[in-house]
Amino acid sequence: MEQVFSIAWLIIVFPIAGLLINLAFGRRMTERGLGTVAATAAGASFFVSLLVVIALIGLEPEARLIGKEVPLWQFFSIGNTAVEFGLKLDALSGTMLMVVTFVGTLIHIYAIGYMHGDPRFQRFFIYLNLFMAAMLTLVLANNYLMMFFGWEGVGLCSFLLIGFWFEKDANGDAARKAMVANRIGDYGVMLAMLAMFVGVGSLQYGDVFRAFEEGHGALAGLATGVTLLLFLGVTGKSAQIPLYVWLPDAMAGPTPVSALIHAATMVTAGVYLIARSEPIFHLVPDVQGFVAIVGAATALFAGTIALAQFDIKKVLAYSTVSQLGFMVSAVGMGATAAGIFHLGTHAFFKALLFLGAGSVIHGVEHGHHHISHYSHTSTPSEEHFDPQDMRNMGGVWNRMRTTAIVYIIGALGLAGVVPFAGFWSKDEILLEASKLNQVAYILLLIAAGFTAFYITRQVLMVFFGQPKSEAAGQAQESPRVMIVPLIILAFFVTTIGLINAPGISLFSTWLEGEAHGEFDLSIAAISTAIALGAIGLGILVYRPRPKVEGAPDDPLRRLGLIFSTLNAKYKIDEIYDLLFIRPFKALARFLADVIDGRFWHDWFHDTVIARTFKWLANFTAFPIDKGIVDRFFDGIGRAIAWGGRQLRRTQTGYVRNYALVVLMGVVAIVVWFASRMLGQ
Repeated sequence: MEQVFSIAWLIIVFPIAGLLINLAFGRRMTERGLGTVAATAAGASFFVSLLVVIALIGLEPEARLIGKEVPLWQFFSIGNTAVEFGLKLDALSGTMLMVVTFVGTLIHIYAIGYMHGDPRFQRFFIYLNLFMAAMLTLVLANNYLMMFFGWEGVGLCSFLLIGFWFEKDANGDAARKAMVANRIGDYGVMLAMLAMFVGVGSLQYGDVFRAFEEGHGALAGLATGVTLLLFLGVTGKSAQIPLYVWLPDAMAGPTPVSALIHAATMVTAGVYLIARSEPIFHLVPDVQGFVAIVGAATALFAGTIALAQFDIKKVLAYSTVSQLGFMVSAVGMGATAAGIFHLGTHAFFKALLFLGAGSVIHGVEHGHHHISHYSHTSTPSEEHFDPQDMRNMGGVWNRMRTTAIVYIIGALGLAGVVPFAGFWSKDEILLEASKLNQVAYILLLIAAGFTAFYITRQVLMVFFGQPKSEAAGQAQESPRVMIVPLIILAFFVTTIGLINAPGISLFSTWLEGEAHGEFDLSIAAISTAIALGAIGLGILVYRPRPKVEGAPDDPLRRLGLIFSTLNAKYKIDEIYDLLFIRPFKALARFLADVIDGRFWHDWFHDTVIARTFKWLANFTAFPIDKGIVDRFFDGIGRAIAWGGRQLRRTQTGYVRNYALVVLMGVVAIVVWFASRMLGQ
């Protein structure tokens, strides 16, 4: 058992090895080879994670909760204080390992088919492996600093993958938006770590939690500050109000990236951080209540926006923001087992929905290309055809039957219909909220109703009725390499919730050492009635009808201003643009003008000030930014390029030249050793 724990570091190493192999030899490999290396690396991490979890199961419940620590190396020491990098292996990290590696492996396999033909296929899988390694570092860290390395790593990878198709300006803008929103939250985490290091003298989880528990009264103010700063980081990574705005735009990346970010990796990091820091949050009930309300408000707010979106992935994106609200609310109020259980079930049904959406998009795009290939003319609408717009779909059930079936299973899981996964985890959160925070309970209950309605709307718009475009009528089922992961995920969406069903309670026993999660029939009946009622209302509103000329593209448009407000996402992006982005850009332009001298010329020309400070104007007329800073860094780039050209000349391709260099090296080594021996 101890031997298994001692090799846990391989969980992080395997994805790194995969990306290094593809980086070094990828240009000589086929797409299948590149994808196989990346997927095998992820699968190897899953295998070792499974061994670790089995070893943890063999421990006593108390020992499993305390966990095992595997030291790696000392990162730094200041006086008597040292930060040791190591791995934390307990029930919480074991749960996250299984979710990240299993779902991540399926996404890697799916991506082999989805990314077929992309000119940057090699780069994509390098980034994907790096994403896995960063998330696993975050999960396995035994201290806040090492966790922060993984925290920043997933932020970097999200930037690289969201903007992967950077040829479109919108994709680059989405990547930058994600980076900026997350940087705001990251400052909160950094300040929290600084406060912990100064206040308790350590960043190791065990030392920090022990210090806060022993010095509860004396450290009450510090605990409040630390938890609020950590929660600021959570609002960035886990897309809560007010920093949720980056996540819907993350749809700009390839669909496997959307699935990886939304289901298994980055956005769950904030939920994990609160769960990991529960001993500190437990000391400040007011902060717990605040976190619970913000999470519940986010769940409801994002759910309303999802009602009026037409992009198939945008609906799922706002759904993720909403479901993250459920998780954050749960772990915030102290219901850690319920929140982490929903994190696990959500990973399966949301990965299924995103990959299923990718399959639909892939099939509709294939139908569009098929029409374009055999058509001699194309209309402007066909040239600007959007394969992600649900108004261009409909009738896909008849063309992509397997994708439709597994997608509906995922939708039932999200809607919380018994016996699918979401029913069990969502009801646990509602049960805990009904006991711990009535306001959060009401908000989450309403959000659950919206969830069932908008996913019903999506299923009916995409799969049923008459095709709304020729492309939808010609859609083709995706290849097996994409379909098999969908079937596996559908199986788990159908069954995995049962591990915490009444009388079984395996998950709560695993995570908290005892089966305390009772089943309340009245709570379950209320939530089920709301979900089924919302599904029924969705069917009533969006049931297939004969096409009527001049009819609105969505029946909800009859709501007028309400629908347009929801469709415009409450114009939150526009408000942020007006309050923050435009002033920042104006300030940046002003500073650039001052540095480059234009400010002085435009505003003080032919004035006393200009003549008085003529020497300053003459000096600043020289463009410092472009004339000095840019030239300096451009010079570094040119120097590196020149060095590369010189080194390239050594690669002649003649064996005799290489043999001569080797001989000269051997002679140099022999001469060096001989001189050392003679010197002695």
